[in-house]
Amino acid sequence: MHHADNVPADILEQVKKCAAVLRSGGIAAYPTDTVYGLGADVHNYKAVINVFTAKQRPLSLPLPVLIADIAQLDELIADISPLATKLMAKFWPGGLTIVFTAAPDFTSPALAGGRKVAVRMPGHAITLRLIRETGCPVVGTSANLHGGPLALTAAEVRSQLGTAADFILDGGPCPGGIESTIVDVSGDKPVILRTGAITEEDLLDSMS
Repeated sequence: MHHADNVPADILEQVKKCAAVLRSGGIAAYPTDTVYGLGADVHNYKAVINVFTAKQRPLSLPLPVLIADIAQLDELIADISPLATKLMAKFWPGGLTIVFTAAPDFTSPALAGGRKVAVRMPGHAITLRLIRETGCPVVGTSANLHGGPLALTAAEVRSQLGTAADFILDGGPCPGGIESTIVDVSGDKPVILRTGAITEEDLLDSMS
C-alpha cells in the first residue's frame, strides 16, 4: 500500500516547489503510477489551456482530472451514484478512471466543451502528496506530445516538452505499464470506454 508519508525528503522538497508552480498558474510534469503526467490547477483557465498547447493536443479532447481525496469530487461532479461509490471504494487509489456528469458550476477547458469529467485517484505517493500540497484537483494527462511516445522519466518529458513545462518533478522512472481503465457512470448503465489496468471481469464483479 502507498502511504502519504513515504515520500523521501529530497523529493518532498521538489513536491512543494511543484505545488507552488501549480498554485501560481504554471504547468508541471510529475510522476504517477503509470507514466509522467502533465498537470495544472483544473480551475485555472489559462493554465489548463497551456497544457493543451504544450502537448499540441486538440482542444476538443477532454483532459482527465486527478484527485487525492474523495472530498475533492464535490467541486467537480454533479452526483455520486451508489455504483460509483462502490467502484471508488474498490479501485481507488489505482488504475480506474471514472467518468461523471460535471457539476453545473464546474467549467474548465479540461471538459472540452462537454458536460462530463473523467476523474482518477492515482495509486502513487508522490502524485497524491503533490495534489494535497497544491490544494485542488490537478489535470492528469500524459506528459508527452500528442501522439508521441509516453514519458517514463523526467528526461523523456524534457526531450518532448522542452521548456513548455514550467517545472518537472523528477521522482525517478515511472513503472509504465497499462493505462487506466475508463468507465462512464454518467448514464443509467455503466459503460466501459477503455479497458486497461482493471479488467472488465474485475469491474463487472464489483458492479453485480
